[in-house]
Amino acid sequence: MSVSSRFSDAVDMARRAHDGVARKGTDIPYLAHVLSVAALVFEFGGDEDQAIAGLLHDVAEDAGGEAALAEIAARFGTRVADIVRACSDAVPDDPQNKPPWGERKVAYIRSISSKSDDAVLVTACDKLHNARAIVSDQRRLGDALFERFNSEAGRSGVLWYYTSLVDALVGRLEPLGPDARELGAELQRTVHELTSDIEARDTDVQASIEEFGQRLAVRYG
Repeated sequence: MSVSSRFSDAVDMARRAHDGVARKGTDIPYLAHVLSVAALVFEFGGDEDQAIAGLLHDVAEDAGGEAALAEIAARFGTRVADIVRACSDAVPDDPQNKPPWGERKVAYIRSISSKSDDAVLVTACDKLHNARAIVSDQRRLGDALFERFNSEAGRSGVLWYYTSLVDALVGRLEPLGPDARELGAELQRTVHELTSDIEARDTDVQASIEEFGQRLAVRYG
């Protein structure tokens, strides 16, 4: 499979969109994350459009809103722009003006059942890379890691979100072929590793995850 200059153009757009931004609590350029997502898309059977969407999946949410989506559509096509929209939990003109964390995450989980197959693959690659990073950092930092995340979430919220993602994504990935099934299995293994590591120190973690999910259900319906 060859990769065209469109991919290089998308790398540059992602570089400019996330210039000066680091991964939460680190000095790692945010660009490293989107490059990793694009690599996972290719590794798990995706095509160039899907990999470009992997590069750009956070641009509209964090760096431009609807104007960024329009630029993506003009430069890379509506298929890529549609995937990016589906991978965004909000498309604000001002990234500091998003709905509450819980509201966005509840809606995002629910949307997975109706996402396109394209968007499901890119979403799963995004969440797998994030989950791998959380596992690695949690082993180094312990629960201090979760101070990086939205204050509404905390440890229980982050674990609720990733276990809910597994529940929603694995079934969608299953019919998409062996590469997608392996992606789902790897996401499932990684999130299980995260929760098991924490459960080894705190046997009440599963109860706290369930309680957190129940509170969100009451609050956001």
